Amino acid sequence: MKIVNYTGILIIFVMITSCQKSEVQITNQKDYNTYLNLKRNNKTENLNLRLTFWNKKLNKDSTRIVALGPIAKVYSSLFQHTGDIEYLKKAEQTLLKSVEVAAIEKEGYLLALAKNYISQHRFIEAEKVAEKALKTNANSKASKMVLFDISMELGKYNEAEKYLESFANLSDYNFLIRLAKWNDHNGNLDATIRNMEKAKSIAEKSNKKELILWSYTNLADFYGHAGRIKDSYTYYLKALQIDPSNAYAKKGIAWIAYSYEQNAKEALRIINTIAESHRAPDYALFKAEIAEYQKNKEAKIANFKQYFDIVKNPEYGDMYNTYNALIRAEEFDDYDEAIKIAVEETKKRPTPEVYSVLAHILNLKGEYKTALQIAETHVIGRTYEPEVYYHLAKIYKSNKQIDKIVPIKKELLESSYELGPVLIREIENL
Repeated sequence: MKIVNYTGILIIFVMITSCQKSEVQITNQKDYNTYLNLKRNNKTENLNLRLTFWNKKLNKDSTRIVALGPIAKVYSSLFQHTGDIEYLKKAEQTLLKSVEVAAIEKEGYLLALAKNYISQHRFIEAEKVAEKALKTNANSKASKMVLFDISMELGKYNEAEKYLESFANLSDYNFLIRLAKWNDHNGNLDATIRNMEKAKSIAEKSNKKELILWSYTNLADFYGHAGRIKDSYTYYLKALQIDPSNAYAKKGIAWIAYSYEQNAKEALRIINTIAESHRAPDYALFKAEIAEYQKNKEAKIANFKQYFDIVKNPEYGDMYNTYNALIRAEEFDDYDEAIKIAVEETKKRPTPEVYSVLAHILNLKGEYKTALQIAETHVIGRTYEPEVYYHLAKIYKSNKQIDKIVPIKKELLESSYELGPVLIREIENL
C-alpha cells in the first residue's frame, strides 16, 4: 500500500525519469545527524514555559480573554511540535471559551477556531465558523483567506477562486502561498514554484521565523514534485537550521532516502528517531510501507497494528478516515467497513481525491461499473494527483478499457518519486 507523504497540498504529475534505484546520492548523514540526535527539544520546553506563564495570567484575569488567546496559540504550537492530539483538543476548548467571552475582536478568535477545525479535518464546521467571522467584517481579508483554504479542502473550487480573487496582491505573502496552492490544484507546477519562491523571499525579508520555516518546507515539497530532489533536500536542511526539532523536514529527508535513493534502512532510522519525540500515526504508516518494500510481512502487520492502536483514540475524529478506509480495503479485505467510512467521508469532504478512494474500494470489492461511474462523475479531470490516476487505471483495467491505461501508466511511471517504489511496482504490472 502507498501512504502519501502528506503535505496538506495537492500532489501533481511530475516528470521524473526512472523508477529504478537512483545512482545519485543526495542525502548525507553528516548533514542531519545532529538534528536526529537532539538530547533536548528546546522548542517544546520554551512552549511549556510560555504555557505556564499564560496560565498564571489566566488565574489573575477575571475576564480570561487576555490569556485565553495566547494559551490556545501555545497549545496549537505544542501539537505541531509534538504531534500529541490532546494539545489540539485543548486548543479547541480554549478557543471555544475565547469566542464565548470575547466582546471585541471576535473575528480573530473565530478564525483561530476555524483553523483548529481545519487541522481536525472538521471542514464543514470550520466553514460555518469562518462565515461567522466574515459576518463581523464583510471586507475582512483574513476571513476570506481562511474561507479560501476551507473551500479548497471541501472541493468548492469555484468559491475558492472567488475568494482568492477578492484579496489578490502579488506583493502579499498570504496571497502568494494561496495562489501557489491554486496553481498546484490546476496542475501548473512551474507557476506553483514561482509563487512559492516569491513568498519565500517576502518571508525572509520579514525575518519572521514561522513564515520562513513554513516557506522552506513547502518549497522543499514542491521542488520534490518537480524532480528537483537536491533543491528539496537543501530546503529541508535549511528548515532544520531554523528549527532543529522540525519533524516535517526530517520526514521529508526520510522520503528522499526511501523513494529517490531507495535506502529503506536509512529512511527507517530517520523515522524511528522522529517517532521518539513526535507522536503521530503517520510514522507507523510510513514504516508499514517500508516493511512492504523490504517484503517484511511481520513488520508490516505490526506497524498497521500500531497505527490502529493510535487512531482508535476518539480525539482523532475524522482526521485519518481516508487512510482507515484504504487500509481496511487493501490490507484486510474489509470492503464493507471501508466503503462505509469512505461514503461518510465524501459527505464531509466531497473532493475528487476522496471520491477516488471510494471508487477504488468499490473496484477492489468487484463493483467495477459503480466504481467507474463514480470516477467519471466526481474524479476525472478534477485533480492531477498521481495516486488518483493509479486508482483510475485500476478501474479502467477492471472495466476492460485497456486503451485508456497506456497514457496513464506512462505518466505514473514518470512520477516515481512521488509515488514511491511500492506503488511503482504495482503500476508496472498494470
